[in-house]
Amino acid sequence: MAEKEPRGIRRYFRAAFIQPWNLLLFFGAIGLSVASGTADTLAPFIMAAELAYVTGLSAMPRFRTAIDAKIAKQERGSEGTISAEAETTLQRMVASLPNTALRRFLSLRQRCYEMRDIAAGVRGQMHEGTIAADAMRSSSLDRLLFLFLKLLVSQAGLERFLNTTSDRELELRLADVQTRLADAQSRNDERIVRSLQDSVADATLRLENYRKSMKDAEFVNVELDRIETKIRALVEMAVSRQDAEALSVQVTAAADSMKQTEDAVNHLQHLTGLESGLEEPPPILSSDMGRVLARGTVSKP
Repeated sequence: MAEKEPRGIRRYFRAAFIQPWNLLLFFGAIGLSVASGTADTLAPFIMAAELAYVTGLSAMPRFRTAIDAKIAKQERGSEGTISAEAETTLQRMVASLPNTALRRFLSLRQRCYEMRDIAAGVRGQMHEGTIAADAMRSSSLDRLLFLFLKLLVSQAGLERFLNTTSDRELELRLADVQTRLADAQSRNDERIVRSLQDSVADATLRLENYRKSMKDAEFVNVELDRIETKIRALVEMAVSRQDAEALSVQVTAAADSMKQTEDAVNHLQHLTGLESGLEEPPPILSSDMGRVLARGTVSKP
């Protein structure tokens, strides 16, 4: 079993101490003092300098962020892997999308790639703070992309349902049954009245459900546009912002602001049949979407 990383301040002290350049300098200085016979004199100064270095580095927020991201990555498993369950879920969701929706999803995924490339490439910041920010940013982008994909699946399900009938058709059906009910009541035909009363209730429920689905469809469309616009704005921000951590905070805040949308999508599961069963969003950015697309059935119009 792999050794678990220490928690709290100890993890930062340990990480600072085992940096290769620090070990080289520290043990080199100790060795040099022993070889020169000045260990008794220099050792206290070397130890004091080492303690000051480790303490100072451990106190840097950027260094701590890098270590936290590195440990979180190790605990989640190697980057770029996707579980069989997550890949199956992606295949099933992608297979349900019409081609127009699929192209929209893949285009937005490409935008997220552009954001990462711009943030890391244009500024050329390859320090550990950037690596940590990239790790957290990727996780939040996966969450946004997975929500966007679920909204697209919900949109497709709602459109299929709404295309089966129309508001006008249901209104005419309800009006017809109500007219027949009034006629039956005027003739005091209790059997027909009871039957038509039940039909009126069913027709009313169908109309209410249809109108509710129309509102759900409008909400889904608005949310799809909102997420797409937000990600495009973040891509543009990546060009101008010089702080990788600040950009990471913006991406994380955008993902956290989608709680209401996630709840709404969950409420649409009865209509769309969408239930991923995944506690965490799959690593969409690092997934081999070519394999997902090849195994999914995406020949829908």
